Amino acid sequence: MKGFIRANKGFIVFMMLFGVFRTAVADWNPIPSSSMRPNLLEGDVVFVNRLAFDLKVPLTDTIVTHMGEPQRGDVVTFSSPADGTRLIKRLVALPGDVVEMRNEILSINGRPARYDAAEQVMEPAGEGQVPALRLSEHAGGHARRVQFIPQVDTPARNFGPVTVPPGHYMMLGDNRDNSADSRFIGFVPRNLLIGRAERVLVSADMLGHYAPRFERFGMSLRD
Repeated sequence: MKGFIRANKGFIVFMMLFGVFRTAVADWNPIPSSSMRPNLLEGDVVFVNRLAFDLKVPLTDTIVTHMGEPQRGDVVTFSSPADGTRLIKRLVALPGDVVEMRNEILSINGRPARYDAAEQVMEPAGEGQVPALRLSEHAGGHARRVQFIPQVDTPARNFGPVTVPPGHYMMLGDNRDNSADSRFIGFVPRNLLIGRAERVLVSADMLGHYAPRFERFGMSLRD
């Protein structure tokens, strides 16, 4: 073993430094599901800035110092408070915000979101397709495209009002009727935030024989 280490110490040091870089500075995150459609697609790989919010001790959730403040509209990677699974969702509410949803309409601090630019699409579902509705949602000073699937039977179209507790954040998937987000897993404490997704690095169509989607390469995820 000592001989192996001596012979490969340069490679070992490189891998250690690379591991520290990925766990403390920057990372990439493949998108495995449709919970962020239409903005993130299965087969996208996004660049994650791990220093956007906090500097952490590598391989831990221990915060050394705050680097920046999470903002409404950020696309965030985080560890699920329910089971530790890494998730990627949109941050829609900050500590102290009062959030409510009635018949899909999101309200923050008593101000209902405004929806426009409706688009009817067919959404993949299992081996078939179902009708879906995509709209621009204007809420909390930000706008993003969201998707609703009327045929899905879910109680998550209505909740609240709830107040986001101190040091926590509310996350929702952009694909509102197909997302295991804060409506199910609860609010996300700051120490479980991993980083902010900045842009799509590369993309391949998982439903189309993994053909490259060159038009998505480098696409920004910031407003």
